[in-house]
Amino acid sequence: MPCDFPSLGHKRQCCFRSDCWNTSLLGALRNPSTWRLLCQEAKPCRKVPSLRYQISDNLSDTLKKLKITAVDKTEDSLEGCLDCLLQALAQNNTETSEKIQASGILQLFASLLTPQSSCKAKVANIIAEVAKNEFMRIPCVDAGLISPLVQLLNSKDQEVLLQTGRALGNICYDSHSLQAQLINMGVIPTLVKLLGIHCQNAALTEMCLVAFGNLAELESSKEQFASTNIAEELVKLFKKQIEHDKREMIFEVLAPLAENDAIKLQLVEAGLVECLLEIVQQKVDSDKEDDITELKTGSDLMVLLLLGDESMQKLFEGGKGSVFQRVLSWIPSNNHQLQLAGALAIANFARNDGNCIHMVDNGIVEKLMDLLDRHVEDGNVTVQHAALSALRNLAIPVINKAKMLSAGVTEAVLKFLKSEMPPVQFKLLGTLRMLIDAQAEAAEQLGKNVKLVERLVEWCEAKDHAGVMGESNRLLSALIRHSKSKDVIKTIVQSGGIKHLVTMATSEHVIMQNEALVALALIAALELGTAEKDLESAKLVQILHRLLADERSAPEIKYNSMVLICALMGSESLHKEVQDLAFLDVVSKLRSHENKSVAQQASLTEQRLTVES
Repeated sequence: MPCDFPSLGHKRQCCFRSDCWNTSLLGALRNPSTWRLLCQEAKPCRKVPSLRYQISDNLSDTLKKLKITAVDKTEDSLEGCLDCLLQALAQNNTETSEKIQASGILQLFASLLTPQSSCKAKVANIIAEVAKNEFMRIPCVDAGLISPLVQLLNSKDQEVLLQTGRALGNICYDSHSLQAQLINMGVIPTLVKLLGIHCQNAALTEMCLVAFGNLAELESSKEQFASTNIAEELVKLFKKQIEHDKREMIFEVLAPLAENDAIKLQLVEAGLVECLLEIVQQKVDSDKEDDITELKTGSDLMVLLLLGDESMQKLFEGGKGSVFQRVLSWIPSNNHQLQLAGALAIANFARNDGNCIHMVDNGIVEKLMDLLDRHVEDGNVTVQHAALSALRNLAIPVINKAKMLSAGVTEAVLKFLKSEMPPVQFKLLGTLRMLIDAQAEAAEQLGKNVKLVERLVEWCEAKDHAGVMGESNRLLSALIRHSKSKDVIKTIVQSGGIKHLVTMATSEHVIMQNEALVALALIAALELGTAEKDLESAKLVQILHRLLADERSAPEIKYNSMVLICALMGSESLHKEVQDLAFLDVVSKLRSHENKSVAQQASLTEQRLTVES
């Protein structure tokens, strides 16, 4: 059943779209147990004196009379008929709605919804009531009721506005096409204006909020919302609320709107962040369920606002902003929700090199490592993931890598090697890969860590978790590429990692293919004898033949495949495989390749193959 006030679409869940834990703010906001049905009893707007009109006990007679009075518009008779219908709907909505549909009276309602009509509020009320029934919504649309109802949103009469909002909401319940139609008819700016004008009217305010929350589900609505002063109106309204339920309803609107980057910035400029920080401060020490929920919702919404580049940078303020400083204080908190939100916030602030460098220079790494240390044994998985996300992002600037390695980040991260949670595994792998980029000593140290390499080989087979599997392969390759160490190669060979690097060369992602080929070329150049059997059993030569013959292969893949072929010629068994597959035919065709580097390497490879044949 739809809610009694506008339900302009079903609720949806929305996840944080960041490189952080997939926390669902809207999941909490949209929990069905938190939805309120804004009900209104279907009853006459006023009592009609019995001397002027007696309500017939027979609904059929009333519908017949209404057909006549709707045409000649005899005011008293018309009002009385409408009152009778409202009473009948209150007693048995479904049965009455069926009779209304069968009577054909819906088609007459459009003429009674004009701005001049004295009974437009009652007609809109009746439409709202019948549209509670799914079978009545299409007939209401077919009767042409949407357009006149939309026009009535320009009325100054608050009762008319309320009943019109209910009617439109219930007609368009759970219908994306009808919601889109309303958006195209310009209801969003109109409703935003109504919210500003009638903010003292609780029922109208609630009607607008429910409508906003549902219309915001459509991506097409965001541009219209962004062109209004919705952010200013919502923040103004939020500041006035002290009741949990009222704040919760505004949160339900803010969350989907805050998915839009332009609106994020508008909300920040309107002062929403200060409101959220105040909520956190008020609720952090409370053990009441409502306060805990509000603390979570408020801190999650803070993180959501940081997903926009402009809004994030505005709040960072060169690392001196009050908001950034407040967020820093959340990390050492004893409250898991604040620890999570603080780490996620840092991960989002760490989305450009300047911010990352500033934060590392000012001790954020130590704070994050302390936080991780508190969650090693039976810790909070979401906090682990968030802190690792932050460290990964901070490790991207070249200048930060050595500093973070010296601070002991590698050791702190490796404590979570035993984790069985894929999200934590994924971020652990990414953090290590960022740290060893162009750091030969660190790459060699990690590459000789047998426990780490064995765990990587295990995760390379995690087919149920593509992200973990991909990152494991990439880290294996990175250990070889950045260390260029024979010892690292031997450790990987002994742990059974070669077959995964060969498989990685067939990845659908060019960057992964290339990383695998470079690592395999280093293996062939530095430790071919050790890896020979594994390369052979993994059918590397056949894979290289396919990559060279495939016209879709990227130029860098063809180039590095030929470099690798030349390196493999040092193995008698692999050399024989190359000869058996007639590589010369494939390579000679590449001499005319449009990419000069590929063409030159093809000439060199052809010469090598000819000499070695």
